[in-house]
Amino acid sequence: MKKFLYITDQVEYSDHSFIGPLFEKYLKEFFDVTIVYFSEFKSDIEIKGSNIIVPDGYKGNILEELIKHDIDVGAYSYVVVRNIGKVLKSVLKTQERFDFKVGYRLSFPKRRAQMQVDQANNKAGFLDVLNNKIKTFSETNLINECDLFLPTSERMHEEFFEGVTAKTFICPPAIDPDILHDNIQHEGEETRFFYAGTLDKLREFDKVLDAFNDVRSDKWKLTISTKDPEYAQEIINKYDSLKNHVEIHNARTRDELLDLIAAADVTVSALPDIALFNTSTPVKILDYYSSAVPCIMTNNANNNTLFTDDHDAWFCKFTKESLQEKLEYIISLSKEEVAQVGAKGQERLLAIRNYKTIAQKLARTLDSL
Repeated sequence: MKKFLYITDQVEYSDHSFIGPLFEKYLKEFFDVTIVYFSEFKSDIEIKGSNIIVPDGYKGNILEELIKHDIDVGAYSYVVVRNIGKVLKSVLKTQERFDFKVGYRLSFPKRRAQMQVDQANNKAGFLDVLNNKIKTFSETNLINECDLFLPTSERMHEEFFEGVTAKTFICPPAIDPDILHDNIQHEGEETRFFYAGTLDKLREFDKVLDAFNDVRSDKWKLTISTKDPEYAQEIINKYDSLKNHVEIHNARTRDELLDLIAAADVTVSALPDIALFNTSTPVKILDYYSSAVPCIMTNNANNNTLFTDDHDAWFCKFTKESLQEKLEYIISLSKEEVAQVGAKGQERLLAIRNYKTIAQKLARTLDSL
């Protein structure tokens, strides 16, 4: 069996909701997979089963460090790097001495996201923009040295990496068909909405709250899970009519998050119509549908290739009026009608976006290099 080395950008004990099912589970049916995680606390390399824990300081020369620790780098047929250009550069340099194929997995354009956040907050100056362009040019050249590029979506490739000419395999977030969660049906008459994620100017979450604030029905509740609950409470306090309808949490583990999702009737993923949000499906939407909880989302070119409005999801424009109209419509539905939308969405994603199928396709692509 061929050997596959996956160098992540994740720390040892982080939540590996994407890496776990695709690389640690399903791809192991085709390759002998070793995964590298990083640690801020370890001073030397540690091997744990099929995983390797590497000190952060080794990122700039990672394969050479593995060689020093008697790890046979030349035994690997494939080495794939996740997100870190510095690591990719070092791997490509070491590749010159070996025969393995190199891949670059880009899960999310973080630097570009930060640039858009800074621009939204008027914190990006001319030099920042210029520096970002230089880094993008350098990153593109590095990716073109690879044997395989693995972006999250085709639209991400087109929008942010149009200069990349390397062979491409689209590697989106998906559902693990072996791990689905029960949707807990509560006894209350109200419709329970749930939102998970960051609340910042880029996401314009105040527009979502404006829509909820103007909903004419009183039969609803909104639960928010965010890493900054104090900031979330500050925002909610600006709306007198929301205080009795909104509950704020900080889900610290994936299990806590899944428990909150499962207790909801409808989830919310309405985001501004900008390239950053239109080029990939948020992982949280896959989490939502793993529990068969349907979602109200922005009608963009990515979402409407996966879902159908009022069948397995609900679409809206990112305006207060459109959001409010769709929220009121959903509140008017019976629990059974809402649950059917969630069940259809889960069935749809299992058919077109599940990790087992993606692993099979990825294995075929790697073997063809």
